[in-house]
Amino acid sequence: MDWHGHRLHIRLSGRVAELRSRLPRARYFRGHGVHSPFVYDLVRRVFMRRELFAGDRRLYEELLARGAEPRRAVQLQNLLIHCGYATFGMDRADADLCIATCDLDLGATARLVADAAAAGHTVALLSPYADRDRQALCRQLIAAHRSTTVDNRGYLLFFNNYLPKQHFRL
Repeated sequence: MDWHGHRLHIRLSGRVAELRSRLPRARYFRGHGVHSPFVYDLVRRVFMRRELFAGDRRLYEELLARGAEPRRAVQLQNLLIHCGYATFGMDRADADLCIATCDLDLGATARLVADAAAAGHTVALLSPYADRDRQALCRQLIAAHRSTTVDNRGYLLFFNNYLPKQHFRL
């Protein structure tokens, strides 16, 4: 059956796949179902906020220059300020908040996450769903990570602090 040039079963299968992605995340909508005060605070004060916190905007500007979605750039800039991180680094592991972009190959991304974990730094891995290989790498990194991870669709956060091993899909 043809509908505006698209086969109906292709459109339907895409909707079913989207629903499968959204249903497990529904319990975390607006922070409900998050049993971590730290992550709940992030959801309510950082992820749900659309405007930038007062303060430095260098990370926001750097992310926009690299083609990041403005909403995600606002969230990461606010995360930097909210968590009190003094420094950020793009594609390197020597800062308080390390941003791993899609410019890194999979091996370099895995090394960056491991180096940041050893140093106790937080990592934001951008575009975890860019392709199948990146998705598979993210699943491996989450399984091996010893602390809290937060999947916010646009980026995956790896916290390397006192938090217990938990994974949140928002």
